[in-house]
Amino acid sequence: MSRWSKEIEQLDPSTEYERIVYLLSAYEFAWDIEKALEFALFRTYGVPSISGLLSKTGAFRDDTQKRYDDTELLLSEIAENGQDSDRGQAAMARINDMHGRYCISNSDMLYVLSTFVTEPKHWLGRFGRRPLTQHEIEACVHYYSALGVKMGISEIPQNFDAFDAYKTTYEADHFTYAPTNGEIAAATRDLLLSFYLPQRMVPFCRPIVHALCDAPLRHAMGFADPARWLERFVIAALKTRAKILRLLPARRRPRLVSERRRKTYSDGYRINRLGTFLQDPRK
Repeated sequence: MSRWSKEIEQLDPSTEYERIVYLLSAYEFAWDIEKALEFALFRTYGVPSISGLLSKTGAFRDDTQKRYDDTELLLSEIAENGQDSDRGQAAMARINDMHGRYCISNSDMLYVLSTFVTEPKHWLGRFGRRPLTQHEIEACVHYYSALGVKMGISEIPQNFDAFDAYKTTYEADHFTYAPTNGEIAAATRDLLLSFYLPQRMVPFCRPIVHALCDAPLRHAMGFADPARWLERFVIAALKTRAKILRLLPARRRPRLVSERRRKTYSDGYRINRLGTFLQDPRK
């Protein structure tokens, strides 16, 4: 058990959930939780009402990198500094301002929230150095429930199983192909691959991302099914990585998303300038 796991076990998940989520995302599962949350957002593009709104704003089409960075930075400012910190409140205000400009249903908002709760647990259960404990799962439920309240979401589930059931039912009812699903998902897929590959290699490696998608999600996005051997290889590679991680020592320094160097913000960023605006915020 790592030093971070030991600290987490001493914390109360119903009141100290922010510290637990911070330790999980900055130390214990830094890369994995980032990938799981990326995949959580990726899943939501299989819902036409969500992808349609993103397409309508033009942000993904015009500057996919900035849209990705802004979303990641806003959520990370809250997670890394605390929901009630000055920076956390500023990020939450920016998120609520953006959402308030559009007619977004409570059910869509709740679905997105449910992916944040459930995808890290499912990802770590498959590919993490260890699965999340019940203690940690409870903390994540409290963290995102509190976040959901601050976003004005209603009818928030009270436990993980209820979140998971909502997500599963919502996807069964709403995953259906639409051109905007493919537009937003393809732009995001290619961006994520570009983080690890030269741009000329991205088109050839798209099936790797498809291999991590379940069939209903692939079909909703219009993605081709990957070869079975590739699907088995990708999953085996990630599971092998997990075995190697179990042999390595715990992270000593936090891996903070907000401190990462980005081409989009080479000179730094201001929270109140992140995200989309109806007009240029500099005017």
